[in-house]
Amino acid sequence: MPSYTAPTKDMQFVLHEVLKVTETGVPGYEDLEADFTEAVLEAAGKVASEVLAPLNASGDQEGCHLENGVVRTPKGFKAAFEAMKDGGWTALDCDPEYGGQGMPYLLGCAVGEIFVSANMAFNMYQGLTHGAYSAIHVHGTPEQKATYLPKMVSCDWTGTMNLTEPHCGTDLGLMRTKAEPQDDGSYRITGQKIFISAGEHDLAENIIHLVLAKAPGGGEGTKGVSLFIVPKFLVNEDGSLGDRNGVAVGSIEEKMGIHGNATCVMNYDGAKGWLLGDLHKGMRAMFTMMNEARLGVGLQGYAVAEAAYQNAVTYAKDRLQGRAVTGVENPSGPADPLIVHPDIRRNLMDQKSFLEGARAFTFWGAHLIDRGHRAEDADAEGLISLMTPVIKGFLTDKGFETAVNAQQVYGGHGYIEEWGMSQFVRDARIAMIYEGANGVQALDLVGRKLAADGGKHVMAFFEMVKAFCKENAEVEGMEPFVGPLKAASKDLQAAGMFFMQNGMKNPNAALAGSYDFMHLFGHVCLGLMWGRMAKAALEALAAGAADPAFYETKLATGRYYMARQLPMTATHLARINSGADPVMALAAEAF
Repeated sequence: MPSYTAPTKDMQFVLHEVLKVTETGVPGYEDLEADFTEAVLEAAGKVASEVLAPLNASGDQEGCHLENGVVRTPKGFKAAFEAMKDGGWTALDCDPEYGGQGMPYLLGCAVGEIFVSANMAFNMYQGLTHGAYSAIHVHGTPEQKATYLPKMVSCDWTGTMNLTEPHCGTDLGLMRTKAEPQDDGSYRITGQKIFISAGEHDLAENIIHLVLAKAPGGGEGTKGVSLFIVPKFLVNEDGSLGDRNGVAVGSIEEKMGIHGNATCVMNYDGAKGWLLGDLHKGMRAMFTMMNEARLGVGLQGYAVAEAAYQNAVTYAKDRLQGRAVTGVENPSGPADPLIVHPDIRRNLMDQKSFLEGARAFTFWGAHLIDRGHRAEDADAEGLISLMTPVIKGFLTDKGFETAVNAQQVYGGHGYIEEWGMSQFVRDARIAMIYEGANGVQALDLVGRKLAADGGKHVMAFFEMVKAFCKENAEVEGMEPFVGPLKAASKDLQAAGMFFMQNGMKNPNAALAGSYDFMHLFGHVCLGLMWGRMAKAALEALAAGAADPAFYETKLATGRYYMARQLPMTATHLARINSGADPVMALAAEAF
């Protein structure tokens, strides 16, 4: 059975030596002293390794079952959920006014990585609740907040987001779910939603569904969409649970992975719902959840791969196969361990260099969210809006690739279920699809985010990279980082220029290159993160760090990324510059 150990030292390095959180001036970050965050992360790691990880394989094998309208989660999930609630983990970064602990989102993000790595399917129950909590917290009335948030913070009640219908996924303007206004101010919600994660289960006494539906007078497309709070059980004025609402699970989807999470078809038959936010402005309220969820899915992409990588390293060190080409390295055994072979090292270094860069990138993104919300920094809000499709799309694509690479280390055993690597691959695959498929993320990046605010935020990113390269051009030890980063940034700027010159007269030319642009952007972001980590490592070594091997390893891993991964920006640029003609050459009937 696979094991998992929280990479707390790496997390602490990013928090305190790269981001230097206590020096940022973000309100609340002054509480994130190294001793405090270490204690929190170590405690989360203990829960992950002792409670969640042991349920990962069994939850995958057992899955969820529908019995008389109730979904039964796998054995052990209920007790584990109670342990999470009792430990206060569901309330870590929630508003203290509603029972939360008020910690920054960044710390919640770090803890979230640990829990996802240990058991992605299980963590989705509380993860979706957090998104629904956020939407109500931002857009709800005082009465709605008082009614729902305390129970959602504690996870006595959980939450969902209901967007997709059988005939529409990304194109939400095609939805058919209707909301009919009632005399008492409520609405009757009628329709069907599919792919609803945690739509029904036995972990909480109530489930608060946030449902997109069309109310009269809204017009066509997404402009007519509103968001509604539709509880599984109606809530009485005193806060107690009342009658069952007109919402029921129709079936559980049979999925490729995340079997421990119930993905449901939900039927709304005149269910009672209440408007959340403004009428016909449901997309605005829903995107409060979606943006948070997209960063969380990007985190899922690399967090599952982290668990796969840890087990691949263990296997590569233990499994004896062949002899090193440079001479025997295990003379007392019949063969040398896999890890002596250069191609295994290449595979593991691809994984390691991506994972550590992805963690830094995601934590930086969470820091921007905190800066935007806590310090009311509009520039930070704009920058994370630009980065969100990159975090979601690039990290989940590469996270899945990394999980596959970890499976490859096992050879034939990687294809056998009992070794557990198949589950990591199957679980990681969904992250490329849900919360907006990655092709849509690329279109969003190129079609909307680049030009937002007149291109202000992408220009600010270019200046950030340029300033970093200039500041460190003469710093000893930074040469392997500054040169490749500068070259990669020029590739990104050249791609952006191609879109500017060709996008208006031939939109397909831009959209045909959007996926490559998302990956090009992702590589530059990880290159910047590795530059920052290298600088921090060099400073620690110069100061006489107590654990020099840790920092030397960081530098070697970063140099690998800059030499072996970052040059992919040139390939992506060449594809972008080829325009739309190779992509659109065939008529539809020729496929």
